Amino acid sequence: MNILNDRIKMLLIVLLISCYNLSFSNEVHSSIDTLFKGNNTLIDTDGKPVNAHGAGVLYHKGVYYLFGEVKKGKTWLVPDQQWEDFRVPAGGVSCYSSTDLKHWKNRGVVLKPTTNNPDYDLDTGRVIERPKVIYNERTKKFVMWMHIDKNDYSYSRGGVAVSDNPFGPYKYLGSVAPNHQMLRDMTLFKDDDGKAYLIYSSENNNTMHVCLLSDDYLKPTKTYTRILEDKGRESPAIFKNKGKYFLITSGCTGWSPNAASYAVADHIMGPWTVHENPCKGPNAEVSFFSQGAFVLPVANKPGTFIFMADRWNKTDLEKSSYLWLPIRISNDKIEIHNIYKR
Repeated sequence: MNILNDRIKMLLIVLLISCYNLSFSNEVHSSIDTLFKGNNTLIDTDGKPVNAHGAGVLYHKGVYYLFGEVKKGKTWLVPDQQWEDFRVPAGGVSCYSSTDLKHWKNRGVVLKPTTNNPDYDLDTGRVIERPKVIYNERTKKFVMWMHIDKNDYSYSRGGVAVSDNPFGPYKYLGSVAPNHQMLRDMTLFKDDDGKAYLIYSSENNNTMHVCLLSDDYLKPTKTYTRILEDKGRESPAIFKNKGKYFLITSGCTGWSPNAASYAVADHIMGPWTVHENPCKGPNAEVSFFSQGAFVLPVANKPGTFIFMADRWNKTDLEKSSYLWLPIRISNDKIEIHNIYKR
């Protein structure tokens, strides 16, 4: 009888866990499933594909603002590179807004590029990647950081722009090499105490840096740390849950997908403990054919996060699509499962 009771208890526990996981997936799934049409195409309220890659999201006064790279025009291969350096003309930074994560309104290009000005950071012949925006309560400014580069990635700087409104227009202030170090793939993180940090690939993508920003969020400070040393990681996506920091990154294989990994820390400056690939299931070894860009905390739902990734079409970047998936968290462990199966 005791053995039978133990088996019944175990079965009930398994059922409860299964129901919880199903409920969690369905909750996030229902919030974003109406976005995707066909091959992971994200559609705006005008019925047009969303063009916002390497994206980041700002949540401000009940509204989500999605910022990303505009990928438009013919894709070409930059010559004399040691990797598949496919490019389109730099299209600036787009913005979309939503109150429910389902319906996204196109707010236009909020940081516009220039043409025929090859020495200017925002020229269409340059690289404008992975824009992220946070709000500064002290200055009442919306601050955007992004990766600025030349097509051969020899420039490797962080660009900054500001606006009085979340949906722009944004005024470009220039670019910087934080602490005389290169900045490539990057993200931006605002902590609970109001301090903000740049997290970026540096040292030829061999090491990540975490750099504290100035109080106005416009300049890097000399307070920084080197993490994931000699790991060769890029595309950082950071979030915080129950006092712990989680950082998801990808390997460096150009536009081709690879296995993600993640690291956990009690303090944003480290030390960081590296863990295995959080993606689980079929095609996990290539992160479900995607590369992470951002982790979105769902407003008013503590512990609920969405992993936002790009599915790059390297030979036709304008046709790149997206993959948004829920993150499961258990203590220091996270898992990402492909709920779409397509």
